[in-house]
Amino acid sequence: MTLTLHGIPNCDTVKKARTWLEGHGIAYDFRDYKKVPPTPQELAPWVDAIGWEPLVNKAGTTFKKLPDADKADLDAAKAIALMVANPSVIKRPVVTGAGDLLVGFKPEVWAAQFGV
Repeated sequence: MTLTLHGIPNCDTVKKARTWLEGHGIAYDFRDYKKVPPTPQELAPWVDAIGWEPLVNKAGTTFKKLPDADKADLDAAKAIALMVANPSVIKRPVVTGAGDLLVGFKPEVWAAQFGV
């Protein structure tokens, strides 16, 4: 399976993750959430694997600006709908194809995952 880094190109964390991958010679495809938003069918296995909570960036500006009704009573189905409608609320980056789903950038976690 091909390693894919999902995110937004101008996100500082995504930039750090890309630099880290390139610095370790790890090939990847980049997917811009803004240009190719994730589908519910794609997000459902992510949520099944790690839960919706790690995927929703509640600290981000996009989430904070959402109407209170959208943020209230979140569950898996509502979180998936929210992430499809507002891809910027997805924590960045998300890496697929590396075995375990990686969410966010922590160099020590990535080093362990990639064996570097």
